[in-house]
Parts: sequence; structure tokens; C-alpha cells
Amino acid sequence: MASVGYARVSSVGQSLEVQEQKLQEAGVTKLYKEKRSGLDSERPALKDCMEYMREGDVLVITKVDRLARSAEDLLRIINELEGKDIGLKVLDQPVDTTTSTGKAFLGMLAVFAQFETDIRKERQMDGIAKAKEKGIKFGRKPVLTAEQEKELVALRRQGLSLQKIADQMGISKGLVHKVLKAKDKAEA
Repeated sequence: MASVGYARVSSVGQSLEVQEQKLQEAGVTKLYKEKRSGLDSERPALKDCMEYMREGDVLVITKVDRLARSAEDLLRIINELEGKDIGLKVLDQPVDTTTSTGKAFLGMLAVFAQFETDIRKERQMDGIAKAKEKGIKFGRKPVLTAEQEKELVALRRQGLSLQKIADQMGISKGLVHKVLKAKDKAEA
């Protein structure tokens, strides 16, 4: 029976040190770690960890949200662990799936983790809506100003080819085409 650790942080700026220390103190014999979002379904270290473990092993993590960010994802992982007869132990929460109480508590934590994620998304969407109301624009800044777009249209009306306009204005032929197409739609 091996005790296998998994540690994850969401971004490059965050540190894995605290999780690594706790997992080492818990006696893990092998440690997998990565810096990726919990919402990211492509987590190579987690995949490798799941492939490494065998029947009777125990996956050790510091918190449930380090393993999964949605209840659905967590339940999928738990089902995969149970299918291989692998236990799950969470150090900072009283979860140990080798006991019925631990399994019940894990289910409740999954629901709360999903609730927290949903609330975070709602706040983000509210913030975006308020910013839009204030006139804040999202996305890439326009390459051309309104004046430059007028100049581009004037050059086309003079009979210049798309490539000549692009060369003269220092932009791509595709952008010239895109601007002209948008102007045509606006005038129609």
C-alpha cells in the first residue's frame, strides 16, 4: 500500500511549498504536483498520479479543492478511485474515504465547493456587467482609429487594390477586407 500525494495551485505566481510540506509530513511516498486551474480538465500530473496508483493505495491531498473545483469533477475522480479500490485522505478536512463518515463528509464538501465556484462566477459576471454599464470596453483594442478607417474607405473608392491599401497603411490585407466589409454592412 502506497501513500501518494497530489498538490496543485491555480497559477504560476502561487507556491506549492505549504502543500508539499504537509504531504511530506503525512508520509507520502510519491508526490505529484502542478500549477494549473482546478477547472482545467487537462491536468497531466493528476492523470499520471491516477495511472500510478494501484489497489489498496491512498491518495493524500491537503484540501478537496486542490483535487477538483466542481462537484461533478470530484465525484468522477472519487468514482475512479473507488473503482480501483484506492482510498482518499484529505489532511485539512476530516475526510477519509476508507470510512463511511469520511465518505459522507466528502460529499458535503463537494457540494460546498461547487456552491463557492458558482458564487464566484456570479460575482465575476456582475462585475463585468457593471463595467460595461460604465462604458468600459473589453477585448482587444482596435488597430485603426475612426480617422484611419475613413482614409481606408477613401483609398478604396479611389480604386486602390486591397494590397496597395494595406501596404500604404502598414496593415494586413485581411484587416483592410474586414474594415471594408464592416463598413458595407453598416451602410446597408
